[in-house]
Amino acid sequence: MKKHAITIAGGGSTFTPGIILMLLEHLDTFPIHTIKLYDNDKERQDTVAGACEILLSERAPEITFVSTIDPKEAFSDIDFVMAHIRVGKYKMREQDEKIPLRHGVLGQETCGPGGIAYGMRSIGPVLELVDYMETYSPDAWMLNYSNPAAIVAEATRRLRPHSKVLNICDMPIGIEELMASILGLKSRKEMIVKYYGLNHFGWWYDIRDKEGNDLLPRLREHVAKYGYVTKDKSKQHADASWNDTFAKARDVQRIDPETLPNTYLKYYFFPDEVVAHSNPAYTRANEVMDGREKFVFSECQTIIDTGTARGTALHIDEHASYIVDLAKAIAYNTQERMLLIVENNGAIPNIDPEAMVEIPCLVGSTGPEPLTVGPIPPFQKGLMEQQVAVEKLVVEAWVTKSYQALWQAITLSRTVPSATVAKALLDDLIEANKAFWPELS
Repeated sequence: MKKHAITIAGGGSTFTPGIILMLLEHLDTFPIHTIKLYDNDKERQDTVAGACEILLSERAPEITFVSTIDPKEAFSDIDFVMAHIRVGKYKMREQDEKIPLRHGVLGQETCGPGGIAYGMRSIGPVLELVDYMETYSPDAWMLNYSNPAAIVAEATRRLRPHSKVLNICDMPIGIEELMASILGLKSRKEMIVKYYGLNHFGWWYDIRDKEGNDLLPRLREHVAKYGYVTKDKSKQHADASWNDTFAKARDVQRIDPETLPNTYLKYYFFPDEVVAHSNPAYTRANEVMDGREKFVFSECQTIIDTGTARGTALHIDEHASYIVDLAKAIAYNTQERMLLIVENNGAIPNIDPEAMVEIPCLVGSTGPEPLTVGPIPPFQKGLMEQQVAVEKLVVEAWVTKSYQALWQAITLSRTVPSATVAKALLDDLIEANKAFWPELS
């Protein structure tokens, strides 16, 4: 079995140690000879890399480890790029959340004005990673799960249409693990799911076991009562704000009881409630900075100081194994069925063929083969067309440096009450993002 070389772009991320632990867990089915970390923040990456180097030396000393800020070194002679960059880091995420809240609008990382601001920051750097990969390792594939995935996917579709980039999100996978727990199954892989939507904006409409038995009625009954909250507390998120979101799925599902919703739909259907329950002085970004951020960097520093990773509390995010499954599908042509963000191209015939939709695909060595969904109902069609227009306008604004297009995008978001509010919001976001966005005119 061929051994692979991996570059993790965003090497200073708090998620990087978990990704490396996950890769180590799967070495028997996805062997690796080299892991490289790449980031443009050397100081931050050095802390993560210092810990990861010790961890690898103890658990897989045969793997070559490289930490670098040099694109040529990072992207040469590799098979896969796993990209999870956060442009502006958590300090800018804090602005994405707090600026909208000052205007009485939802403040969220990937939805609404915050997601649009983050998208405007992310497009250029993600394209830069694609270009590095194609320059130094033209046969490599990029598995991109940098947020906001919908806007990034539209940008790569439009601006790098022939690149080997697969845009993915592990949120549906996390929800499917909760579904498996609800059903008493060992793994989501015991289910065959049918799903359609956009990233953070979709619905399950058919779920069966391997024998073809319909599992949807049992799941609908549970979600109607409890949302995605399960008896197995180990499946729930450590943060209360996430568990509120899992519970809120109960209300989201009532809008279309025949399907099961992605949890992020709560931000589009109940933005007023989310704002009412938000603390404009302490948002999710603050939770992460005070929680995960401090924990991971403290653990990494402890490993460096003690010279060993034995007994570390760093851990794998279980649903992150999806990334390895995707790499294996490409490397070994497994034809595994997976949810990916791909160009619609007729899979959903009654919406824009150039929309970047999230649907099941069969994945092999040539990439994804999207499966046909068929026409979708008017409710979902209307919602998706509106959101697709938002995403396309954001990319248009970035490409043409158009203030007008970005004002239109924010106005069109279901989370924003009026064009007047949208303009005031945009002006504040421009000020906060001067170091990141192209200058708009």
